[in-house]
This record gives sequence, structure tokens and C-alpha cells, in this order.
Amino acid sequence: MSVFATLVEQLADLLQPLFHGSAAAAAIVLFTAFVRLLVHPLSRASARGARARAALQPRIAELRAKHAKDPEKLQRAVLDLHTREKVSPLSGCLPSLFQAPAFLLLYHLFSSSDIGGEPNALLAHRLLAAPLGDRWSDALSAGGLLGGAGLVYLALFAVVVAVAVFNFRRAKVSLADSAPVDAPGAVAVAKVMPYMSFFTLITVAVVPLAAALYVVTSTAWSAAERALLYP
Repeated sequence: MSVFATLVEQLADLLQPLFHGSAAAAAIVLFTAFVRLLVHPLSRASARGARARAALQPRIAELRAKHAKDPEKLQRAVLDLHTREKVSPLSGCLPSLFQAPAFLLLYHLFSSSDIGGEPNALLAHRLLAAPLGDRWSDALSAGGLLGGAGLVYLALFAVVVAVAVFNFRRAKVSLADSAPVDAPGAVAVAKVMPYMSFFTLITVAVVPLAAALYVVTSTAWSAAERALLYP
């Protein structure tokens, strides 16, 4: 973590003339964008996988009609079809899995009071009036909902809600246009999926502000990416 902390500090120093006291926050946003650029090829592969799965739906419908009275046989037939066509039902999870280490690194970095036996200097950095190591509860305690730090969080929440509404509408349309999936528990998952973006509000509220910035930036990037890759 000490190596990463040094990199963040150095990037913040480069951005300081432009962003002044919020330079470290800007560095985190740039770091997030860099991670998303690295993961973008996986996102494109995920989009190709989604299109391939959509192309299999007519054949899956035939299997559903053929094995309507035998759910277990239907499930095996659908899995065999995916295997033969080299289409992975889990390909959409890869971009999220590869981003998890970056988020955890930021979370631990801004949750630690010291790094390598030295005081964590990153905790002194802020986004406007909000310390990057604080959480929403700290902002409420310091100045209330409309205090300086509280307003920073309200702005982040507004961005999350806007992105969540966008994702919600797209997910509802996508689910309405897609055929039912026969994997166990898929119906329940399909009903919950449109609401998943709203759970980001909870994450932003409970993690350090630096990690919340990563989440908000990454979520907005994902919405733009999906609009591009899933027209």
C-alpha cells in the first residue's frame, strides 16, 4: 500500500495547480478512469457474449418446448448448448471481478491511520470540505446534512441516483425484450437486477470518501459504456 500511496501523492502533486486542495480526489478519479480503460477489453468481450447469448434464445425456446415437462433435462440441454457454442453465461461478471482489487486497495488505503509505520498523509486530503478518509456519518456529525462535507455527499448521491435511474430504465427494457432464462434462481435475479444500481447509494454512504469516489466514477463509466456497447 505504501507504493500505491506514494503514486497517489505524486499524481496529486501534478494535479495540484489545477485542482488545488482537491488534487488527491482528482487523482482518484483519474486512477479510476485508468482502471476502467484497462478493463474495457473485458467489457467489450462481455458485450459480445451478451449478443451471443441473445442469438441463442430461439434455440433455447425450442429446447424449452421440447423439455417442458423435465426441468432438469432442460437445464442440462441449455448448458450443453452454451458449451457447444462457446458462450459463457458468466462472462458479464469478469469486468466487476477485475475491478474489485482496485476498490479494496483504495478502501484499505483510506481506512488506515498509518502506512508502513508512518502516519497516513493521504487522510489530510479533501474533496472541497470533505476529508477523503471520512464517511457520510462523519460529514453529518461535523456539519450536518447541509454542511460543507454534507453537500459534497449530496452531490455524489445525486450523481448515483441519476445513473441508477438511467440503468434502471435500460434494465427494464432489456428484461422486457429478452426471453426467460432457465438457470436456477434466474427469475428472482432478473426481478432484482433493475434495482441493483440503487444499492450503490449504500456503498457510497458507508465507505471512505476516497472509495466512494471510485464507486461513483466507475458506476458513471459503466453506464456510459453500456450505452455505447449495448445500443
